[in-house]
Formats: sequence, C-alpha cells, structure tokens
Amino acid sequence: MNIQESYDTYRKRLFQQEETVEARVAEHLSVITKRKNLNAFLSVFEKDSLLHAKGIDAKIKKGTAGSLAGMVIAIKDVLSMKGTVTTCGSKMLEHFEAVYDATVIKNLRAADAVVIGKTNMDEFAMGSSGENSAYGVTKHPLDESRVPGGSSSGSCVAVAAGMATTSLGTDTGGSIRQPAGLCGIVGLKPTYGRVSRYGLVAFASSFDQIGPFANSVRDAARVLQVIAGKDENDSTSANVPVPDYLSALDRNVKGMKIGLPKEYFSDVLNKEIRSAIDKKIDQLKKGGAEIVEVSLPNSEFTISTYYILATAEASSNLARYDGARYGFRSSNVSDLNSVYTKSRSEGFGDEVKRRIMLGTYVLSSGYYDAYYRKAQQVRHLIQNDFNDAFKKVDCILTPISPTTAFKLGEKMNDPLQMYLNDIYTVSANLAGIPGISVPAGVDAQGLPIGVQLLGKQFDEPMILKVGDFLENNN
Repeated sequence: MNIQESYDTYRKRLFQQEETVEARVAEHLSVITKRKNLNAFLSVFEKDSLLHAKGIDAKIKKGTAGSLAGMVIAIKDVLSMKGTVTTCGSKMLEHFEAVYDATVIKNLRAADAVVIGKTNMDEFAMGSSGENSAYGVTKHPLDESRVPGGSSSGSCVAVAAGMATTSLGTDTGGSIRQPAGLCGIVGLKPTYGRVSRYGLVAFASSFDQIGPFANSVRDAARVLQVIAGKDENDSTSANVPVPDYLSALDRNVKGMKIGLPKEYFSDVLNKEIRSAIDKKIDQLKKGGAEIVEVSLPNSEFTISTYYILATAEASSNLARYDGARYGFRSSNVSDLNSVYTKSRSEGFGDEVKRRIMLGTYVLSSGYYDAYYRKAQQVRHLIQNDFNDAFKKVDCILTPISPTTAFKLGEKMNDPLQMYLNDIYTVSANLAGIPGISVPAGVDAQGLPIGVQLLGKQFDEPMILKVGDFLENNN
C-alpha cells in the first residue's frame, strides 16, 4: 500500500474493491503515530474516522459513494468542526469547542471524504515557519532540524509525510503555497471568494482563503471541485459558476503565453532555486508555450502594504478575545481592566501580540491616513499591475520562496527577515488572484524547491492545467 500515491490511483482499487477505506484510514493513523515527533496534529479522530470509513465502504458496495469517497483529509485547526476543539494554535482557544461545521467541512463530508484530524498551525495563522504555535513547533518531514513553512504547517506536513491523502489549509499571505513549496507537495490558493469562509476563524478577512494541499495537481483539483462555490452564509463568497476543474487537465500548453515578472528574478533569489525554475521554463518552451517577460512595477511595496493591511484587520478581528465572552481568561484579575489586559497578554503569543500592536497603530488617530489609507491605495495599484500583465499573458510563473527550508529558530529573533519569506506570495492575496505551488526539484541538500503559478481571478483551470503539465513533464 503506497499511501502517498494519487487519490485517483487509490480510488480505482477502492471501487474495484481491492482495498477498503477502513484499511487506508488505519494505515494513515499508523503513520501519524510513527511520526508524532513532527507535531503535525493537534487532535486525531481515530474512532470517528474508522467508523466513518466503514460506512463509506458500505456505500461503495452499494454504488452510492460520493466524489471524494475514501479520501483521507486533515483539517487546519482554524476551521470549525462541531463538537471538536478549535484552538487556532493558540492558548486563547485551548478549550473552545466548535458549535457548528464550516461550509467546507459539510461539503467534504457530503462527498464522503474522511476527516482524520485537525492540524497544528502558527497561532491564528500568523507565521511563515510553523514555529508560532502554542502547542509546539511543527517539523519538516525530510529534515526535522528545519521548518516546514507556515502558517498551515501541520496540514502541509500531514500530506508530505503520508499522514493524510490531502488536507485543507488557509492562505492569507502565502500560508498554503509557501509550506507546499518547502515540503515538495502541491498547494492551491483559490481566488478570493471562490471558497466559502463560513466557519473559518478570521485573521485578515479581505485576504484569507481556504485551499487544499495534495500530492498531485489532480487531487487538488478534485478537492477544489467539492469546496468551491457560492455560500449564502458568506457574503464574500462569489456567485461565479464553478467549472469542471478536472477537464482542464489535458497537459497541453501549446500556444500559451507564460509571464515571468522581472521583479521576481533579482539577485535576492537563491541560485539553485533559479536553476530549478529555469528547467521548468524549458519544459514549457518544449511543450509549445511562449515565455514573455512582464513587469509588476509595484512589487517592491507588497510586503509593507500587506503587513499594514493584514495587521490592521488582525487587530480588528482579534479584539473579540477579551477574556469576557469566550476563550482564555486570566485567573489573576482584580477588575475589568485587568481582565482585558492580563487575559490577552497571557492568552496570545508574541507574534500575535506584535501584529495586533502594529495593526492598532496603523488604525489609530493621526496614523490612519498615513498608513492604512495609503496602503489601500497601493493595494489597488498592485491589482492594476496584475490586470495589465494578464492582458499579455495567460498566467504568471514565479518562485515561491527566496530560499529552501531554513533551520528551526534561525529567523525567530528577526521578524523582518521572517516576513521577507513571503515576498513572492503576498501579492496574490493583495490582488485576490489564484496561485498554486508545484514541486520543481530539490537543492544540493535534497530540500524541495517549488514553483508558483498565478492566474487571473477565477481562472483556476489555467493554473491547474499548467501545473499539471509541469508535474507530468520532468
């Protein structure tokens, strides 16, 4: 049994009744136990997942199983699942039990996927390394002395290490694509509004988007097919028809125009990463695609714009954790003011407090116009850059990260260096466009390198198509 094979391969055996969902779930549970030192999971639903698997096996025999029958999926612990603890990787919510299911959870269950557990993450999805969880760091599956990326660290590692077939993460500034690139798997951030955020605990509401991790582009497309679509419970979900994503995967890129933004290929980029990407570019050329240089002139402002706007939204969203209504409450309080200050000081970790303070500052009287309003204007300029580029090309190809996976603790004391890990990914969130990370090779140390594809709004079929071509033309 190869638990890291594609879902399609496993599905064939499943429907020919050569294998059972129950056996597959048991195998994944075994890997979770064997590799618990990676700290990928915060909770594992052993009994429930095995019981659910038996029910799906019965459906398969009857011919009534759903489109994701037997797919074993892990869920980032920022998504609400009724009756389970939803911690967001924070002490603030260590005992919080969700009272309803997120829309994506309902959709997955309706398609007969098996939810095996909830995964570790940077606290409230704030981090680029997987080191900010209140429940310990998540480690890279190939080298435990290194970071797996973040903030969807556990969801990424769960797939990369064979603990689940696929997983769900969230991407606010690269939190799906960056860890996928560092761990050598596929990570897809859909267009903003393509997937309902109902049941997602918010970090930055105008940036957050839910998406899948998988071992293949095809598996990611299958998951997106199920979770995409308009949801009346989320006013920001888009009323745009959901296409057949699998039908786009014809591995034909002849005549396509692929853009290379000159600002993304500077001397900052690691030479081995550049070399790996050049090989992917050559593959596209051999496949008949045309490579076109494009310019995204406001790229230099993406990090500063993102960290002004995202922290402002975080400050607003996290104001509700006040020690009074729900979540952590300090036991050492004497009056209302100390309830607020001590509960928040003790309940939040350093990175979350840093971002709350930054966000509160840029929203404060006297600084709102200088920072927040100006950042919104620059965000519009960045969106226009992409609109102009997409008039010339079908999709854009870029690096994922300036380096491969770095050592645990290496950048924890230098927030600016940590934030610069997102230099190639935050622009997609600012512009609200889809992006996908696809494996592009390894460096001299055997550490994975990823390549990023960015598309027009709601043109996931295009980046899935190109990603599938790159994946299958090595």
